[in-house]
Amino acid sequence: MIRILHFADLHLGVENYSRIDPATGLSTCFGDFLAALDEVVEFALESDVDLVLFCGDAYKSRDPSQTHQREFAKRIRRLATKGIPVFLLIGNHDLPNAIGRATAVEIFDTLAIENVIVANQPDIYPIKTKDGLIQVAALPWLRRSTLLSREETRHLTLEEINRKLEATLTEILKANIKKIDPSLPAILSAHISLANATTGSEKAMLLGRDPVLPQSIVASPAFDYVALGHIHKNQTLSYNPPLVYSGSLQRIDFSDEEDIKGFYVVEIEPKRNRGERLAFDFHPLKARRFLTIKVHIPSHDPNPTSTILRAIAQREQEVGEAIVRVQVTIPEHIEGLVQEQEIHRALREAQYVSITKEVERGRRTRLSSWSVEGMSPAEALKVYLGLKKTPQEQAKLLLEYGERLIQETAAED
Repeated sequence: MIRILHFADLHLGVENYSRIDPATGLSTCFGDFLAALDEVVEFALESDVDLVLFCGDAYKSRDPSQTHQREFAKRIRRLATKGIPVFLLIGNHDLPNAIGRATAVEIFDTLAIENVIVANQPDIYPIKTKDGLIQVAALPWLRRSTLLSREETRHLTLEEINRKLEATLTEILKANIKKIDPSLPAILSAHISLANATTGSEKAMLLGRDPVLPQSIVASPAFDYVALGHIHKNQTLSYNPPLVYSGSLQRIDFSDEEDIKGFYVVEIEPKRNRGERLAFDFHPLKARRFLTIKVHIPSHDPNPTSTILRAIAQREQEVGEAIVRVQVTIPEHIEGLVQEQEIHRALREAQYVSITKEVERGRRTRLSSWSVEGMSPAEALKVYLGLKKTPQEQAKLLLEYGERLIQETAAED
C-alpha cells in the first residue's frame, strides 16, 4: 500500500493579528505556521508515509525573506533525508513578479536535492517510493500570459478570455493524461480554483483576478485522486475521482474562524482496480483559534462596559491563547461610557485582541475614530460599504479591487 500525505497553502510570512515573540524576535503568527508544518512533518515521519504532496503556496510573498526560506527548507530536508519523497507544486504566491525570475522554491531543483521534486510545469512525474512507483500529474498555477498571447486576447471580454483559458488548460491536461501508464497509480496535483468550491481566506490574498474553472477539467477517470491547493477551506468536491482541497494549515483571518485545519492521508492499494483501491482521511491540526464576540448595547444600558464583560465571561473557556475580536454596537449617547482598558484586561489571556465599535446615531451609523485600529484594511472597507448601503454587486466589485490594491501595496512594502 502506498500512503500519501496531501497538504497545501502554508503561506509562511502571513502576520495577521500578530505580535513579536520576545524569545525569538519573530512574529507569533510565523511561529504558529511553523508549528503546523512541524505537525505535518512529524506525522509523515512517524506514520510510514511514502510521499508528501504539497499543492502550492509555500509563502505569502513572492519574495520571501531568508528566514522564511530557511525554516521551510529545514522541514523539507527532514523529510527528504529520511527517504520520503517531497513533491512541491508551484502556486500563485510562489511565482515571481517578472517572468525571468526564479520561483520561491526553485532552489530545491537548482541544488538537485535528493527526494525533492519541484513541479513548475505541467507534466507527468514518476516517483519511486519505498512501496512502489506512483505517477503525479502536475498542474501548477500558470500565468495567463504563458497560456494566451496578447494578440489572442486583445479584443476578448473577460468571460471569453476565461473560456479560452479553460480550453487551453483542458488541452494541456489531455496531453499529459495520454502519458499516464494505466497500470500504475496516478494522482493529479493542481493549484487552481474550481467551480462550486467554498472559498475562504484566500479571497483576501488574491494577487490578481482568479479564473474559476469547471470541475470537468480535472475529473478524469485516469486519476485515482485529485489533490488540490489554492482554496483555504478543506473540502471534497466529488468522489469519482475524489477532488479534494486540503485547505490551509492555519487560520489566516476571521473568514476561517469556523474551519478545521489539517491535511489528508491518501492510501492506494496498487494491486486493486482503480475506483476500488483508494481511501483518504482528513487529519486535523492544532490551529490557532479565532473568536468573535458580538455585543449589542441597548440605549437604556447604564453600564455598557459591564454588559461587554458579561459577554466575554460567557466565552471565557475559549479566550485563552485565541485571536479575539470584540464587535460592539452601541448608541451614540452612551458610547463614552465604554472603558476599553477593562475589556483588554478581561481578555489578557488571549493571544491578540481587537475591538471595533459601531455607533448608532439615529438613522445614521458610523465607526468611532478608535474602532478601526483593530481592523484590517479589507475589514474596514467592508464595514464602510455596508454603512453606505452600497448595492451588493457594486460592493462585491469594490471589495475585490480594494483587496487587490491592499495586497499589491503590502507586497511592495
